[in-house]
Amino acid sequence: MYIQTNIDNLRLKKAKIEDTGLILELIKEIATYEKMIDQVVATEESLKESIFNKKEAEVLLVELNKEVIGYVLYFFNYSTFIGRGGFYLEDIYIKEQYRKNGYGKAIFKVLGKIAYENGCERMEWACLNWNKPSIEFYKSLGAVGMDEWTVYRLTRDKIKALAEN
Repeated sequence: MYIQTNIDNLRLKKAKIEDTGLILELIKEIATYEKMIDQVVATEESLKESIFNKKEAEVLLVELNKEVIGYVLYFFNYSTFIGRGGFYLEDIYIKEQYRKNGYGKAIFKVLGKIAYENGCERMEWACLNWNKPSIEFYKSLGAVGMDEWTVYRLTRDKIKALAEN
């Protein structure tokens, strides 16, 4: 399935299980850019299971002239304050040589349409605080940083310890 953007020859393709190796490669590329490659423990097997078997997330590959130049990974969440569903963008990645061409905005337009058509009241994502180009881009879309919130995380070993005690 292809989703055409407002830019000629730029389209999004719903990833298939046979794209798993490519997805992992792109995850490693974004992790390298974010200086977090040492934190990538995902494998092709874990991605196949979580994305394609359990359907825990959706992946769209970004194609320009039929060449994959990036990806997005998202899932739906829920807000108790709003009492409605939301859209959480885990990753948006465009290879460096293709940035600054309007592709990010075109992709966000498609994601906004997906969120809106699914009744989502908001779209959310996280951005590293040193990533100034992305922060400026997100602000240009009308996004607002949620500075009053701090993200907390329990890793698998801490979850296990919590569950066992």
